[in-house]
Amino acid sequence: MNISAMVRRARPQRMARGFTLIEMMLAVAILAVILVMMASSFHAVAASKMHAEGRMWADRAGRSILWQMTSEIRGAVQTPAVPSHVMFHGVGQFIAGVPANSISVSTLDAAHRRALASFSPEEIVSYSLTPNPDHHGWLILQRTQQSGLTYGGVSTAPIVLADNVLSLRMRYFDGNQWGDSWNSDLLSPGNQIPIAVSINLDMAAPNGRDLRFSTQVMLPMSIAIW
Repeated sequence: MNISAMVRRARPQRMARGFTLIEMMLAVAILAVILVMMASSFHAVAASKMHAEGRMWADRAGRSILWQMTSEIRGAVQTPAVPSHVMFHGVGQFIAGVPANSISVSTLDAAHRRALASFSPEEIVSYSLTPNPDHHGWLILQRTQQSGLTYGGVSTAPIVLADNVLSLRMRYFDGNQWGDSWNSDLLSPGNQIPIAVSINLDMAAPNGRDLRFSTQVMLPMSIAIW
Protein backbone atom coordinates (compact mmCIF):
# COMPACT_ATOMS: atom_id res chain seq x y z
CA MET A 1 0.00 0.00 0.00
CA ASN A 2 1.17 3.50 -0.78
CA ILE A 3 2.62 5.24 2.30
CA SER A 4 0.97 8.58 1.47
CA ALA A 5 -2.41 6.91 1.25
CA MET A 6 -1.90 5.34 4.64
CA VAL A 7 -1.00 8.71 6.16
CA ARG A 8 -4.11 10.32 4.76
CA ARG A 9 -6.26 7.50 6.12
CA ALA A 10 -4.74 7.84 9.55
CA ARG A 11 -5.48 11.59 9.79
CA PRO A 12 -8.64 12.40 11.76
CA GLN A 13 -11.48 13.95 9.72
CA ARG A 14 -11.87 17.72 10.27
CA MET A 15 -15.20 18.59 11.88
CA ALA A 16 -17.73 20.61 9.80
CA ARG A 17 -17.23 24.33 10.43
CA GLY A 18 -20.25 26.20 11.95
CA PHE A 19 -21.30 29.89 12.02
CA THR A 20 -19.54 32.26 14.34
CA LEU A 21 -21.44 34.67 16.60
CA ILE A 22 -20.45 37.63 14.44
CA GLU A 23 -21.78 35.92 11.32
CA MET A 24 -25.06 35.16 13.06
CA MET A 25 -25.46 38.75 14.24
CA LEU A 26 -24.69 40.04 10.75
CA ALA A 27 -27.29 37.72 9.19
CA VAL A 28 -29.94 38.78 11.71
CA ALA A 29 -29.18 42.47 11.06
CA ILE A 30 -29.52 41.99 7.30
CA LEU A 31 -32.80 40.12 7.77
CA ALA A 32 -34.11 42.89 10.03
CA VAL A 33 -33.27 45.54 7.41
CA ILE A 34 -35.08 43.52 4.73
CA LEU A 35 -38.15 43.08 6.95
CA VAL A 36 -38.26 46.80 7.75
CA MET A 37 -38.06 47.67 4.05
CA MET A 38 -40.84 45.20 3.24
CA ALA A 39 -43.04 46.54 6.08
CA SER A 40 -42.54 50.13 4.91
CA SER A 41 -43.44 49.13 1.37
CA PHE A 42 -46.59 47.30 2.50
CA HIS A 43 -47.60 50.28 4.66
CA ALA A 44 -47.16 52.68 1.75
CA VAL A 45 -49.26 50.47 -0.53
CA ALA A 46 -52.00 50.09 2.10
CA ALA A 47 -52.07 53.84 2.81
CA SER A 48 -52.21 54.63 -0.90
CA LYS A 49 -55.08 52.17 -1.33
CA MET A 50 -57.00 53.69 1.59
CA HIS A 51 -56.54 57.23 0.27
CA ALA A 52 -57.59 56.18 -3.23
CA GLU A 53 -60.73 54.48 -1.91
CA GLY A 54 -61.54 57.46 0.32
CA ARG A 55 -61.15 59.87 -2.58
CA MET A 56 -63.29 57.63 -4.78
CA TRP A 57 -66.10 57.58 -2.19
CA ALA A 58 -65.87 61.35 -1.67
CA ASP A 59 -66.01 61.89 -5.42
CA ARG A 60 -69.01 59.58 -5.72
CA ALA A 61 -70.80 61.35 -2.86
CA GLY A 62 -70.14 64.79 -4.38
CA ARG A 63 -71.43 63.76 -7.78
CA SER A 64 -74.53 62.19 -6.23
CA ILE A 65 -75.31 65.36 -4.24
CA LEU A 66 -74.82 67.55 -7.29
CA TRP A 67 -77.03 65.28 -9.40
CA GLN A 68 -79.82 65.33 -6.80
CA MET A 69 -79.71 69.12 -6.41
CA THR A 70 -79.65 69.55 -10.18
CA SER A 71 -82.70 67.30 -10.66
CA GLU A 72 -84.74 69.07 -8.00
CA ILE A 73 -83.81 72.59 -9.09
CA ARG A 74 -84.61 71.70 -12.69
CA GLY A 75 -88.08 70.62 -11.54
CA ALA A 76 -88.90 74.01 -9.99
CA VAL A 77 -92.62 74.70 -10.39
CA GLN A 78 -94.02 77.58 -12.41
CA THR A 79 -96.85 76.73 -14.75
CA PRO A 80 -100.30 78.22 -15.46
CA ALA A 81 -101.62 74.87 -16.68
CA VAL A 82 -101.64 73.22 -13.26
CA PRO A 83 -102.17 75.03 -9.93
CA SER A 84 -98.82 75.11 -8.21
CA HIS A 85 -97.03 76.57 -5.24
CA VAL A 86 -94.27 78.77 -6.64
CA MET A 87 -91.40 78.88 -4.18
CA PHE A 88 -87.78 79.52 -4.97
CA HIS A 89 -85.65 81.02 -2.21
CA GLY A 90 -81.89 81.15 -2.59
CA VAL A 91 -79.91 82.82 0.17
CA GLY A 92 -76.31 83.84 -0.40
CA GLN A 93 -74.56 83.69 2.95
CA PHE A 94 -71.17 82.94 4.50
CA ILE A 95 -70.00 80.78 7.39
CA ALA A 96 -66.50 81.44 8.73
CA GLY A 97 -65.72 83.44 5.62
CA VAL A 98 -66.65 80.79 3.04
CA PRO A 99 -69.79 80.60 0.86
CA ALA A 100 -72.44 78.49 2.58
CA ASN A 101 -75.56 79.16 0.54
CA SER A 102 -78.99 77.70 1.28
CA ILE A 103 -81.90 77.08 -1.03
CA SER A 104 -85.58 76.08 -0.79
CA VAL A 105 -87.54 75.20 -3.89
CA SER A 106 -90.94 73.79 -4.74
CA THR A 107 -90.20 71.00 -7.18
CA LEU A 108 -91.90 68.28 -9.19
CA ASP A 109 -88.88 66.00 -8.87
CA ALA A 110 -88.26 65.52 -5.14
CA ALA A 111 -86.05 62.62 -4.13
CA HIS A 112 -85.72 61.43 -7.74
CA ARG A 113 -89.37 60.33 -7.92
CA ARG A 114 -90.95 61.15 -11.24
CA ALA A 115 -94.46 60.10 -12.17
CA LEU A 116 -94.90 57.85 -15.18
CA ALA A 117 -97.56 60.18 -16.53
CA SER A 118 -98.37 63.84 -15.92
CA PHE A 119 -96.72 65.52 -12.93
CA SER A 120 -95.57 63.99 -9.69
CA PRO A 121 -96.77 65.64 -6.44
CA GLU A 122 -95.09 68.91 -5.55
CA GLU A 123 -92.61 68.89 -2.71
CA ILE A 124 -90.60 71.66 -1.09
CA VAL A 125 -86.97 70.65 -0.62
CA SER A 126 -84.39 72.68 1.27
CA TYR A 127 -80.62 72.48 1.46
CA SER A 128 -78.71 74.19 4.26
CA LEU A 129 -75.26 74.15 5.83
CA THR A 130 -74.12 74.22 9.46
CA PRO A 131 -70.60 74.08 10.94
CA ASN A 132 -69.25 70.61 11.69
CA PRO A 133 -68.50 70.58 15.44
CA ASP A 134 -66.15 67.62 15.05
CA HIS A 135 -63.92 69.07 12.34
CA HIS A 136 -62.85 72.70 12.08
CA GLY A 137 -63.44 74.17 8.64
CA TRP A 138 -65.92 71.52 7.52
CA LEU A 139 -69.64 72.09 7.02
CA ILE A 140 -72.59 69.70 7.30
CA LEU A 141 -74.97 69.69 4.33
CA GLN A 142 -78.55 68.83 5.31
CA ARG A 143 -81.69 68.29 3.25
CA THR A 144 -85.32 68.56 4.36
CA GLN A 145 -88.52 67.88 2.47
CA GLN A 146 -92.19 68.70 2.97
CA SER A 147 -95.37 68.75 0.93
CA GLY A 148 -95.90 71.86 -1.15
CA LEU A 149 -99.57 71.10 -1.77
CA THR A 150 -100.75 71.89 1.75
CA TYR A 151 -100.03 75.03 3.71
CA GLY A 152 -97.70 74.44 6.63
CA GLY A 153 -97.05 70.82 5.73
CA VAL A 154 -94.99 68.74 8.13
CA SER A 155 -91.38 68.54 7.01
CA THR A 156 -89.26 65.43 7.27
CA ALA A 157 -86.36 65.19 9.69
CA PRO A 158 -83.17 66.69 8.24
CA ILE A 159 -81.02 64.21 6.37
CA VAL A 160 -77.25 64.68 6.46
CA LEU A 161 -75.94 64.36 2.93
CA ALA A 162 -72.30 65.15 3.74
CA ASP A 163 -70.25 66.32 6.70
CA ASN A 164 -67.11 67.30 4.78
CA VAL A 165 -68.36 70.25 2.72
CA LEU A 166 -65.91 73.15 2.43
CA SER A 167 -68.16 75.57 0.57
CA LEU A 168 -71.36 75.76 -1.45
CA ARG A 169 -72.10 78.69 -3.71
CA MET A 170 -75.12 79.07 -5.98
CA ARG A 171 -75.85 81.90 -8.39
CA TYR A 172 -79.06 82.72 -10.26
CA PHE A 173 -79.51 84.06 -13.79
CA ASP A 174 -82.60 86.18 -14.51
CA GLY A 175 -81.95 86.58 -18.23
CA ASN A 176 -79.75 89.67 -17.87
CA GLN A 177 -77.33 89.09 -15.03
CA TRP A 178 -76.23 86.66 -12.35
CA GLY A 179 -77.10 87.24 -8.70
CA ASP A 180 -76.15 85.61 -5.40
CA SER A 181 -79.71 85.36 -4.06
CA TRP A 182 -83.27 84.80 -5.27
CA ASN A 183 -86.68 85.37 -3.69
CA SER A 184 -89.74 84.33 -5.68
CA ASP A 185 -92.04 86.18 -3.25
CA LEU A 186 -90.72 89.52 -4.51
CA LEU A 187 -91.18 88.76 -8.21
CA SER A 188 -94.16 88.92 -10.54
CA PRO A 189 -95.97 85.78 -11.77
CA GLY A 190 -94.16 84.21 -14.68
CA ASN A 191 -90.80 85.50 -13.52
CA GLN A 192 -90.58 83.87 -10.11
CA ILE A 193 -87.92 81.28 -10.89
CA PRO A 194 -84.54 81.90 -12.53
CA ILE A 195 -83.64 80.87 -16.03
CA ALA A 196 -80.48 79.12 -14.88
CA VAL A 197 -78.67 78.26 -11.66
CA SER A 198 -74.96 77.63 -11.23
CA ILE A 199 -73.77 75.35 -8.42
CA ASN A 200 -70.22 75.19 -7.07
CA LEU A 201 -69.60 72.58 -4.39
CA ASP A 202 -66.23 72.02 -2.67
CA MET A 203 -65.68 68.94 -0.49
CA ALA A 204 -62.74 67.71 1.55
CA ALA A 205 -61.02 64.49 0.51
CA PRO A 206 -58.13 62.35 1.83
CA ASN A 207 -54.57 63.65 1.52
CA GLY A 208 -55.82 67.19 1.90
CA ARG A 209 -56.85 67.39 -1.73
CA ASP A 210 -60.17 69.17 -2.17
CA LEU A 211 -62.77 67.96 -4.64
CA ARG A 212 -64.61 70.59 -6.64
CA PHE A 213 -67.88 70.04 -8.44
CA SER A 214 -69.67 72.58 -10.58
CA THR A 215 -72.57 72.68 -13.02
CA GLN A 216 -75.21 74.94 -14.50
CA VAL A 217 -78.89 74.01 -14.47
CA MET A 218 -81.45 75.28 -16.96
CA LEU A 219 -85.01 75.53 -15.58
CA PRO A 220 -87.61 74.47 -18.18
CA MET A 221 -90.47 76.30 -16.41
CA SER A 222 -88.62 79.60 -16.09
CA ILE A 223 -90.41 80.99 -19.15
CA ALA A 224 -94.14 80.41 -18.71
CA ILE A 225 -96.93 81.49 -20.99
CA TRP A 226 -99.54 83.43 -19.02
